[in-house]
Amino acid sequence: MDTNVKAVELKDLWRRCRTAGDERARERLVVAYSPLVKYVAGRLASGLPTHMDEADLISYGLGGLISAIERFEPDREIRFETYAIPRIKGAIIDELRALDWVPRSVRARARDIERANVKLEHRFRRAPTDEEMAADLEITTEDFHDALIQISNSTIAALDELWTVSDTSGDQVSLLDTLQDPEAPDPAKFMDESELNDRVADAIARLPEREKLVIALYYYENLTLREIGEVLGVTESRISQLHTKAVLRMRSRLGEETAAA
Repeated sequence: MDTNVKAVELKDLWRRCRTAGDERARERLVVAYSPLVKYVAGRLASGLPTHMDEADLISYGLGGLISAIERFEPDREIRFETYAIPRIKGAIIDELRALDWVPRSVRARARDIERANVKLEHRFRRAPTDEEMAADLEITTEDFHDALIQISNSTIAALDELWTVSDTSGDQVSLLDTLQDPEAPDPAKFMDESELNDRVADAIARLPEREKLVIALYYYENLTLREIGEVLGVTESRISQLHTKAVLRMRSRLGEETAAA
């Protein structure tokens, strides 16, 4: 948020926007909160191919910000930032999905890896190693690592999509944000959110320690892949591989549980 806009000014802008329908106040709110869009776009851009322009992501996210401003209820005991960020992210992801730029070969390889992970976990009763995954896929370990990088570059907010629900306005909201919000709608109304959250938590707990740490640092501590690499003393590329493996493992486990239900 623009630090030049004080809390008192923001409160007045919200009042004028809501009670008087003041378009000028609405425009100033968009400007005040526009850094949120840059923040979200920057995080998403770090996992996309270089040809994806961050300026385009920002333009997509502005639509989500405007929608959040129009729907936000200032009287609720919730910070606007908490309400807006998942909607900004959702707007960007929706636009990227509409472009459908992910090659079919990459999607197919991701599905192959998920299936291999399920099969090998059943066989070994543990998470398979890279070498075991590569052998099952009949490729070299180097090719397996290259495939993870390609999938990573084609994955948008991968983990968020594992637990996403619709709120009462029809927006797509991360379950994490919903559960952390004390004013959120009753979870019983939405596809047994608490059960899904337990399943996701269990899937995270079953990850190998290094992958679990990457997930925690990226999604809970908001570190970038580059920053996580610096913490763990490895390259950003290696962190990207670990992140992608973790997401694919979780998808395969949750998908298996859903099919068995």
